[in-house]
Amino acid sequence: GDMVRVGGMGYTIDVGKPMGSRISDMTVLKTGEAIDPAKTYVVAGWASVNEGTEGPPIWDVVEEYVKAKGTVSVPENRSVKINGI
Repeated sequence: GDMVRVGGMGYTIDVGKPMGSRISDMTVLKTGEAIDPAKTYVVAGWASVNEGTEGPPIWDVVEEYVKAKGTVSVPENRSVKINGI
């Protein structure tokens, strides 16, 4: 299976906990502010969970970008902390 990925947000996941209890410590990376469950946030994504999405598949977009750049570097992802493994 696959999952929707996030950007601009940090969190901790404990894979040893039951589903529905695994995610904690959610923060906005830019500010370090804790995600407020009572607040409304505006989000954007590249992967639609709806059928009938228009546009090219993301892997084609990434492939063309890498081909055009030649060499790319990706910073280490420190936004997700994993516990229980």
